[in-house]
Amino acid sequence: MHSTPAPIADPVMDAALSMLEAGLAQLRSARSEVLSNPERLAVLQRLETVARALPGVGLQVVAQLHEQWGSTDFGTNNLIDTLADGLRISPAEARARWRAADDLAWHTAHTGQVLEPPLPATAAAQCEGVIGAAHVKVIREALHHLPATVDAGTTAQAEAELARHARMLRPDQLRKAADRLEALLNPDGNFSDLDRARRRSLRVGRQGPDLMSVCTLVADPELRAYLEATLAKGAKPGVGNPEDATPCLDDDPDAEVVQRDRRTPEQRQHDALKAVLRDTLASGRLGQHRGLPVTVIVSTTLTELEAAGREAVAESTDADAPLASGIPVVTGGGSLLPMRDLLRLAAHARHYLAVFDNDSGRPLYLGRSKRLGTVDQRIVLHARDIGCTFPGCGKPGYLCQAHHRTEWFTGGRTDADQLTLVCETHHQLAGITDTDWSAGVAPPGHRRAGRTQWIPPGQYDRRRRPRMNHFHHPGEYLTPDAAADTPT
Repeated sequence: MHSTPAPIADPVMDAALSMLEAGLAQLRSARSEVLSNPERLAVLQRLETVARALPGVGLQVVAQLHEQWGSTDFGTNNLIDTLADGLRISPAEARARWRAADDLAWHTAHTGQVLEPPLPATAAAQCEGVIGAAHVKVIREALHHLPATVDAGTTAQAEAELARHARMLRPDQLRKAADRLEALLNPDGNFSDLDRARRRSLRVGRQGPDLMSVCTLVADPELRAYLEATLAKGAKPGVGNPEDATPCLDDDPDAEVVQRDRRTPEQRQHDALKAVLRDTLASGRLGQHRGLPVTVIVSTTLTELEAAGREAVAESTDADAPLASGIPVVTGGGSLLPMRDLLRLAAHARHYLAVFDNDSGRPLYLGRSKRLGTVDQRIVLHARDIGCTFPGCGKPGYLCQAHHRTEWFTGGRTDADQLTLVCETHHQLAGITDTDWSAGVAPPGHRRAGRTQWIPPGQYDRRRRPRMNHFHHPGEYLTPDAAADTPT
């Protein structure tokens, strides 16, 4: 993980880790060519046991980190960021380990009493290395799906039973046993409003190389009723077809419009939902969010916008002309939007568009702006910063606040070039003392002049070297000098 591990004062723990690291080094140098196939399988089984048991040890340490958290121990102010940065894992993985520790680690009550894990049999099997992460996932999901009417004693018996079977079954076999056990505990399939509320969710997946996103929705009965009523009209054949020059939205389409609609039912439902959201944003009924009307914010450069405009004009007069293309623009939510979609979006609603000079980065045009005001300043921040500027943070601009690089109470000015975007979590770290993070600006002559730099507190970095966030500008990770902005 690190070339020079941090010292550990406890000699027992330090010796155990040293033995583990020495054993791993010896194992890596051992040769497996001299082994028979049965011996190779035995090697894999022993390696699997160790690999399964180690996470149990780690989860116990995670639980202790959480219970004995100190605000001055690290440069971050929460466990998720500390795990993500310290272990170089994603925040989602850090959050998953934290939640797993709640179920599988021993805990200490406020009274000092040591409490066993909520899933004791599963935790024991994991620490022994006889079950893996996939087994644990099946057990936790099965228990989570049990209705609230199942009492605590029965739930504990179910956990013990599943953990016992997990010692002998593969995860796919355990899933079958878990499904059967769920059916036995809830034979009538009765679920309360509380049970349904627990399961409701909407997950928007990452954009793929084609900029498409896979979304997973678990809808409660009320949301499903709204969807049914909306799609009954909006997803009819011929309604809202984006391939039509003037899509039919209000009236029933005629037979010709219906006949040329080649979309699948799933595609029609997608287009109907998009039309509803577009209409809602254009209406202005959603009010404001962090000082801005709830709408789409995008940024681009003058060259990109002019090129797309020329292609769009050529397309309208020449059927063989290429579609409006170019580098995708970035939205305030951190997603990428094709240039062609940007031009189409601008025709439907009054969204915000910030255009920047290609060389200096100076804002040239602020859509719908008449003077430099609070709203327009935030547009500039969205376009320049895209998201939270704190090192390593991936929060998009929609979830950020405007922060004075020079604190307001020390004379900082509320000018666009003196503000920066920062999420609520990292905003709490900012201050003017040696124990706080402070924001500054990369000076003229810097390779990224004008961008926000964050100075860590003295206990985190005695030299207090400035750090810059490249998360929202991923191309910068590929440049040779990127590491200089994130000292180790």
